[in-house]
Amino acid sequence: MNYKDMKILITGATGLIGKQLVKVCRANGIAVNYLTTSKDKLEDADGIKGFFWNPDAGVIDNNCFANVTAIIHLAGASIAKPWSVNYKQQIVESRTVSAKLLFTSLKKLTTHHVTHVISASGVGVYPNSFTNYYSEDYAEIDDSFVGEVVRQWESVIDDFEMLGIKTAKVRTGLVLAANGGFLDPMAKSVKFYLGAPLATGKQWLSWIHIEDLVNVYMHILQKELAGIYNAVAPNPVTNKKLTSEIGKVLRKPIWPFHVPKFVLKLVFGDMSYLLTCSQRVDASKIQQTGYIFKYTNSFAALQNLLKSDKLF
Repeated sequence: MNYKDMKILITGATGLIGKQLVKVCRANGIAVNYLTTSKDKLEDADGIKGFFWNPDAGVIDNNCFANVTAIIHLAGASIAKPWSVNYKQQIVESRTVSAKLLFTSLKKLTTHHVTHVISASGVGVYPNSFTNYYSEDYAEIDDSFVGEVVRQWESVIDDFEMLGIKTAKVRTGLVLAANGGFLDPMAKSVKFYLGAPLATGKQWLSWIHIEDLVNVYMHILQKELAGIYNAVAPNPVTNKKLTSEIGKVLRKPIWPFHVPKFVLKLVFGDMSYLLTCSQRVDASKIQQTGYIFKYTNSFAALQNLLKSDKLF
């Protein structure tokens, strides 16, 4: 489908990825509707229009669907915050309840133009392993909170197929970006001479530059792709290697010792799992559809993102 014929509804449009996606959509002449839980963030200018929703209360302005051809679902509470019992529930429901509201709202409409739903997902669905190399057809799910989050998340997205809507799930790796995301705390610790590998340092990090991630969404949108796609760069790196590369780019030393796993557990609680789990993930499926990554090398990606002090 030609970009000019599209109108997109985006959830999570004010987040790290959503903001960049909106910019790229507008640069390509795509009109954008977005949903927000804050009435203060509503906007109506230059092809961008905001609509209010409250998934927890089952409230949505159905005008958001007017002439929309595709939905990109990015909404979800950050998984990189302390995992209290209540916050774990928020992590799950912010993804699933919001998706269910979109589904039930479309189902009730007598007519709509939505033919494609693209949802964020995560590589955390794959089991923790130092040796496996995961492609999208791997069926086993990680026996962890993160694995369960992704299982429930993707299950709700599959429901859209009952409405005759094509669905795509974008299993995203660790997003490298200049203003937030996974890289920010790592780079700050290195800058202030606190950089060190975590746990064994051998855990695989399947990363992606935010520019490539947004372009993967655009590629799936334009080619109207369906199914599961890993959104990771072709060359995963270990925690030790990435930490070392950040040190080289910032010209800061890295401590020779490793931060023990029990220390991470004491500091971060259950969330420390994110720092020690290992998923080496394959990018070849999205490449086989014609997508060409701009950043395939982690050092080049870091040079692009850390070339100025804009992180700090």
